[in-house]
Amino acid sequence: MSSVLQAKERKVLRHSVLKSIRKEGNIPGVIYGSKTENKSIYLSEKDLIKTIRDVGRNGIISLDVDGNKQNVILTDYQADPLKNVLVHVDFRAVDMATELNANVRVTLIGDAAGVKEGGVMQQSLHEVSVTATPTNIPQSIDVDVTNLQVEEKVTIADIKGAYASITFNHEEDEVICSILAPRQEEVIDTGEKQSDAPHDNLEETPANSAEE
Repeated sequence: MSSVLQAKERKVLRHSVLKSIRKEGNIPGVIYGSKTENKSIYLSEKDLIKTIRDVGRNGIISLDVDGNKQNVILTDYQADPLKNVLVHVDFRAVDMATELNANVRVTLIGDAAGVKEGGVMQQSLHEVSVTATPTNIPQSIDVDVTNLQVEEKVTIADIKGAYASITFNHEEDEVICSILAPRQEEVIDTGEKQSDAPHDNLEETPANSAEE
């Protein structure tokens, strides 16, 4: 899904100008890519957040810079943790036919049978690295754990069939999640939890990033 987002080229890079841009509710940013010249821009923070909510964190955006449109994806952003506002964004110009790497969040779907029996869910991977063309990059990797029993696990190999259009940049035996027996609860390592990063309201979930 593609959405048009308006932006303007930023030709003056002085700090005072950046301050004025942000004061007006806009965000400075940059467009880059292997086949395009880096360009400094600015755009409405409100419009960007709405667009990301519409197309998803890895969605294709038609960025209109002073009348010139090009397909981009949001690859990174910086936020002020105190003011909870965006201060800078990076867009990558994409060729729709060329594969790229992206980090995609993992979402566990369903109430696991093993947890209902007292087991403890352990999620080892909160995001995965994939390679795909821009239109085939999913917004999330959904893993149905409804039938997962105590001491069972889900690996990369178990989900590959459901995502045939993408390549997972992981070993097939890498564990996504597992259910530990109740007696192991005191010694489990649940892994690093995703932080509540500023401006997670770009969409419902933590951000992903794409790169070459």
